[in-house]
Amino acid sequence: MSSEESTGANEPVRWLDLVSPEERRALLQLEPLRAWAMVASNWALTFAAMALVAAFPNPLTVVIALFVIGARQLGMAIVMHEAAHRTMFKNRRLNDWVGNWLAAYPVWADVGPYRAYHLVHHAKTGTAEDPDLGLAAPFPITKSSFKRKVWRDLSGQTGWKQAKAVFKRDMGLSMKANQRTLGMNRGERPDVGWHKLVPVALTNLVLLGILTLAGYPLLYLLWVGAWLTTYRLVTRIRAIAEHGMVPDNLDPLRNTRTTLTAWWERLLVAPNHVNYHLEHHLMMTVPAYNLRGFHRLLRARNLLDERCVAAGYAEVLRLATARVESTRGSSA
Repeated sequence: MSSEESTGANEPVRWLDLVSPEERRALLQLEPLRAWAMVASNWALTFAAMALVAAFPNPLTVVIALFVIGARQLGMAIVMHEAAHRTMFKNRRLNDWVGNWLAAYPVWADVGPYRAYHLVHHAKTGTAEDPDLGLAAPFPITKSSFKRKVWRDLSGQTGWKQAKAVFKRDMGLSMKANQRTLGMNRGERPDVGWHKLVPVALTNLVLLGILTLAGYPLLYLLWVGAWLTTYRLVTRIRAIAEHGMVPDNLDPLRNTRTTLTAWWERLLVAPNHVNYHLEHHLMMTVPAYNLRGFHRLLRARNLLDERCVAAGYAEVLRLATARVESTRGSSA
């Protein structure tokens, strides 16, 4: 069923007409304990991965830890995303404090400017004005092209490029539209300068201090290493899954994808219910922990286009690498 499909009468039916106000209110209900659990789970798994390396220091445990921590750094970005939509806590100061100090700052991000930037994405999804369009528009690509992207991610090339871009963004040196400049009102000036690096440095120093007190300061390198490598890869996969290869860029029921996950995908690729992205775009103030219930409701009402529901990230990557190799060479 399309977003405005006729049911035989003259009036078209929107998806909102099939979800009652009571059901919407239930989906929008905030549960602070579940919000705290989301924050705690990211840090618990981060420290568990580091403890694994401390207990069994070998290349295999290091690789496992890098992938777990990279996914948890994405989880912290998702907490920032929730805070940007004010779906963590009703108290706005607490909402933004938790979103920043326990999630965004440690991964070199910031709730406030991200909120303005991200709301542009919601308002302009799939259009030429969508600031995230470039993350999904190139797909599908060839398998060899995707392998090169994965190599750049896991070798740290993407991460180093991102670090330089974020530094320039925060210092006001970037000439491109970014999370410090998009979504501002007329006459506003971006909040940039050395002071924007202070909370990032403080939160990372606290993490280093905790590991030093535990007797394992070198474990901090896992945090930096994951930020430069595996975090980049899972962020790329997430972006492809959410808006790549969708049937209709302008239809809200067909311009976003939800990916159904196994437990290991939730551990390594899709933390904090980020895989329910179609549902998030339909009602962006539904807290993450209610998105699964929203998905079930939409399915029960026969509102889901199965082309926008993937049965795991392997299916997403198959779609993303479906372009046939050219004899003249493939894209980078």
